[in-house]
Amino acid sequence: MPSTLNPPSPEPDEPNLTGPGSPHTPRLLRATATVGGFTFLSRILGFARDIILARYFGAGPVMDAFFVSFKIPNFFRRMFAEGAFSQAFVPVLGEVHTHQGQEASRKLIAQASGTLGLILLALSLLGILLAPYLIDLFAPGFSHDPTTHRLATHLLRLTFPYLFFIALTALAAGAFNVHNRFAVPAATPILLNLSLIASALWLSRAFAVPVYALGFGVLAAGLLQFLFQLPFLGRLRLLSWPRWSWSSEPVQQIIHLMLPALLGASVMQINLLVDTAIASFLNPGSVSWLYYSDRLMEFPLGVFAIALGTVILPGLTRAHARRSHDEFSRLLDVSMRLVLLVACPAALGLGILAGPLIVTLFRYGAFTSFDARMSAASLMAYAVGLVGFTAVKVLAPGFYAQKNTRTPVRIAVWAIIANLLFNAAIVIPWAIAGWPAPHAGLALSTSLAALLNAGLLARSLRQDHHWKLEGGWRTLILRVAIALAVMSLPLLLLESSLGQWLAWPVLARIGHLALLIGLGFVLYVLTLWILGLGPRTLLRMLDTVRDGARTPA
Repeated sequence: MPSTLNPPSPEPDEPNLTGPGSPHTPRLLRATATVGGFTFLSRILGFARDIILARYFGAGPVMDAFFVSFKIPNFFRRMFAEGAFSQAFVPVLGEVHTHQGQEASRKLIAQASGTLGLILLALSLLGILLAPYLIDLFAPGFSHDPTTHRLATHLLRLTFPYLFFIALTALAAGAFNVHNRFAVPAATPILLNLSLIASALWLSRAFAVPVYALGFGVLAAGLLQFLFQLPFLGRLRLLSWPRWSWSSEPVQQIIHLMLPALLGASVMQINLLVDTAIASFLNPGSVSWLYYSDRLMEFPLGVFAIALGTVILPGLTRAHARRSHDEFSRLLDVSMRLVLLVACPAALGLGILAGPLIVTLFRYGAFTSFDARMSAASLMAYAVGLVGFTAVKVLAPGFYAQKNTRTPVRIAVWAIIANLLFNAAIVIPWAIAGWPAPHAGLALSTSLAALLNAGLLARSLRQDHHWKLEGGWRTLILRVAIALAVMSLPLLLLESSLGQWLAWPVLARIGHLALLIGLGFVLYVLTLWILGLGPRTLLRMLDTVRDGARTPA
């Protein structure tokens, strides 16, 4: 675009998003870029991992068994570690660090790691002993296939101790985030992808049943991620021997906040596991098809939503501690504007290009054309809920920063009930009617439940006057809608049939996909710029968040 063409000025009904402070790139932008950048690298390696898994193992009963055995400890990880514990631990540690200093922070980390670590060590041992029953609970359909059930049980006994190591890793990540050190915890998940890639390529040759190598890879990844964090904690002078401190006041405060958050923090995971349980009764391969499509859906979720949610939680906590209601609301408002700007085109792109994405990334080796079609069907259904999934990651910290875990729990219960009702209304009729992809109904139900969850969270924040909509929302929505229309039309016109994509060689697939993604991105950004939403306006939005999030307490 010629340099003489400048973006139009914001319209009169838009809020003043400039705020005081430096004209340089906002700290929030740098922090979000740091987290998002490492997460982006991790997702790229995750795609490489999934491409290798699809090529070597395909999508069938064997991979269904592995994915279930990996989902179960991940479910507990996101409940106890990255979910409820992190959302309870970060506000308490932030308050201790603000009012009592570094030594008190180090003591709390030692107390929390000792208490949480011992509890999760006992839980891990219990999970190993009860592995067959956990498989019956989370994948009841496997009971009809003793071979798959036995394989899943053995794999779960390898993967379940991952929970112990990754929970301590999440505790360290919370400490880093409170101290505004985002790079180390953002880079740590890369080790999981590297471990699974190495296990698939080399370790699998040592086993008569190659998939066992993936179980050992998960266990090794947990240990590596935990050890990787320790030197960096030492540099911050936060490293201390863990100690059991169940009765200490800060630990009790964390536990009090954590218990009701166990459900609220993991509603998406509960819904996904409900999908897995139902999928175990459907066609063989359904669990794997859902996994591969879910991985693509989580790419924008991880790169943007989780990064932004991680960065704004300490800022929201400080704003609440200062009783700065306007700052709290403004931080949420601008963050949700960013959700609208990023999640909407990502959802539309995933929906339109579901088939080409699946074929280009996974249709090799043991992953068949039929697997590609089935995975594409569930990816389109997941795309429907991407805005909801993303919004939840930003809205939930608005409650946790206030140490309010009860409201998200209440909303989570409604979302879980809704997911079950959607499954009954969509999946069962599709399965009875003989539709070839009833598993896509599971993805659609989860998406609808996520949209409901986000809507109820937003309504509650607004009703309690914690989030006041600033001016300009109608204009922003109109601009985004026009940009989405301009972006989608060429993609729909230029996209070839799935059969053509399957016939193309790999380089032709990559070239066509890169062209379509690049064209869509350029059209979307250029349209927004022409409509008055260019880089300067975006930086002003981020500058406002910077001013609210970085101000010392």
